[in-house]
Amino acid sequence: MTSVEEGPPRALLAGASRRWVRLLPWVFAFVLCVALLPTTIQVLSLDYGLNGGVATGLAIAQTAPLLLAVVRPLHAWYVIFAADVAGALALLTVDLHGRQVWPFPPMEIVGYIALCLALGLRERRRTLLLVWLATAAANVALGFVAPEGTGAQGALLTILSGAALVLAGALRERGEAQRRLAEQETISEAERERRTLLEERARIARELHDVVAHHMSVITVQADTAAYRLERLPPDVREEFTTIAATARESLGEMRRLLGVLRNEETKGELAPQPGLTRIGQLVEATVRAGVPVEFTPVDADVSEAVGLSAYRIVQEALANVVRHAPGARTSVSVSESAGPDGTRLLTVLVVNGPPPEPPVAPLESDGTGHGLVGMRERVRLAGGTLDAGPLPDGGFRVAARLPLTDAP
Repeated sequence: MTSVEEGPPRALLAGASRRWVRLLPWVFAFVLCVALLPTTIQVLSLDYGLNGGVATGLAIAQTAPLLLAVVRPLHAWYVIFAADVAGALALLTVDLHGRQVWPFPPMEIVGYIALCLALGLRERRRTLLLVWLATAAANVALGFVAPEGTGAQGALLTILSGAALVLAGALRERGEAQRRLAEQETISEAERERRTLLEERARIARELHDVVAHHMSVITVQADTAAYRLERLPPDVREEFTTIAATARESLGEMRRLLGVLRNEETKGELAPQPGLTRIGQLVEATVRAGVPVEFTPVDADVSEAVGLSAYRIVQEALANVVRHAPGARTSVSVSESAGPDGTRLLTVLVVNGPPPEPPVAPLESDGTGHGLVGMRERVRLAGGTLDAGPLPDGGFRVAARLPLTDAP
């Protein structure tokens, strides 16, 4: 017979949420030991007439393992079963007078039934069946040597132990079924929450498309047709409208790709290549065409796609803030590679702008959400880096991000 338990042993009811329930098996086993040990010694020595030393040894072997049964009931059963059979054989050496119960006195039956309850709460069906068969076989075998007038007493332990094993086993299986049901309900609740989240994301994606895509399309069309609608446009103005249209189309395409990710939970990632360090130069050129003088110091570094995308988005948001809040301010963008205090490689992204040459009459965006810095901090945090952003004494602004580098595949 093998125990169903694997790994370190756990006490019966150890998984209960309340402390008093976890302590209940220990208290029950201790009370049984305290009550049965002296009773067994007295009954075996005084009522049955066994030698005092033999009675004490048998009593200890039949009751003390009940404490072990809280953690390892099958091991306790080996000891108690052998002690009960040995006690029955020892009682054959005394005169039973035909009135004492044999082969198992009442206190032994009480301890054995308690042990069967512990077995039923811990072991699998096959083990419980083998335990009951061993109990029945022992009773049958002892029946062949039963003293005169005590032959029918052995069936009592077989019946009671079987009932205890069935009852405790049913309780254990019912508890396991309830636990599995609770786990399934938890999983179902998580799935419902996930489905609700996906539905909300899809709703937000539709609203995002409806609100933004229309305006971006209008900007693209107006910029593309400006050369035909407006006569005698200077070449630099015509080029500016072309740049505006290209930027609007690129933004609209990127928004639609993000929209596809939000709408489709099976999408593993965008199929279009993500911007990285090599695209920062295009950002700078577009900002210069918007009237902001920018000095750019690039770096030739081999970085992962995630780090490159984070650096690109940080520069993109920082330059967008310059255009919105400090139009015309001199700006410097630098991307460099350095070593951290602990020797790790870092990619440093620095965007610094001075004060605008003339304070704007009105902000370009009167209802800014302030999500730009939050988004930058989130990207840097996910990459495991640090971000330092804040105003400068001369009225400018500084954004410095340090991203840990990983070896590119």
